[in-house]
Order: sequence, then C-alpha cells, then structure tokens
Amino acid sequence: MGMKWLAAAVAALFWLPVAHADDAAGALTTTVIGLDTSFFDSFNRCDQPGQLEKHAALLDPKIEFYHDNGGVSWTRDEYLEKTRKNVCGHFHRKLVEGSVHVYPIKDFGAIEEGEHMFCDVGASTCSGIAKFVIVWHKLPAGWQATRVLSYGHRALP
Repeated sequence: MGMKWLAAAVAALFWLPVAHADDAAGALTTTVIGLDTSFFDSFNRCDQPGQLEKHAALLDPKIEFYHDNGGVSWTRDEYLEKTRKNVCGHFHRKLVEGSVHVYPIKDFGAIEEGEHMFCDVGASTCSGIAKFVIVWHKLPAGWQATRVLSYGHRALP
C-alpha cells in the first residue's frame, strides 16, 4: 500500500502543474478568440455607424500593422484611414476554422496566429486567404492589439 500511495502522490505532483497550465492556456485561448471575434466583427461592419470606433478601441495608439500587399501603418489613425478607404463596404474577413493558435507572453499578453479569408461584400464565396499574427497586450482597462501582420495573401481556387 505504501508504494502505491507514494507512486500516486509523485504522479499527482507532476500532473497538477500540467493540468493547471492546460486550464490557463485554454482560458487564454478562449479570451483571445473572443477578442478576435470582437475585433473583426467591428472590422466587418466598419461601414456602419460606431463600428470603426469600436474597432479602434481594440488598437494601441502606436499599433504597427504590416500587410504584405498594402505596406505598413505606424499608428492607429493611419491604420483606420486605410481601413476606412480600402475595407469598409468592400469586403469582410472570415476566420479559417481551426487555424488559430494562441501563445502566452509573460507579463504582457498573447500572440495569436491563424489564417483568414476575405470575401467581397454580398458574395457567397470568399476569393482570398492569408496568414495573420496579432500581438495582444493585456492592460488594466482591457486588451489592445499592438502589432498585426497579415501576409501570404493568395487567391482561393
């Protein structure tokens, strides 16, 4: 009985930190996917009143946005102007299901990576796909995106 108990206790010592880490990673992933949903829901409806402002609230004022075809935006205002001009009312973004991976950044926030498709407004199919990375910063007032990369844009067959 003593050896079985000892073996169970040792196994529990190794398993509990892993279980806690899995729970924390799961909670972080849920949080970041929720942020992604809010971020791109307002992005997709940015031609509607108040939506671009809602989208802006999730952006750090000094955001850096890197787009392989569109270039770099160095501030929130510059990014929003390009979004207003090139996105609003023209197309919407759709997350590729199952593509998101989330990684914690100690004492800062998280990295989100995945793939997304772009669809013309009113179209029943999407015409383009790309990879993305978003660096999320957890602040006392909430989360904000500090860096966004959208790259590898290509047409869908």
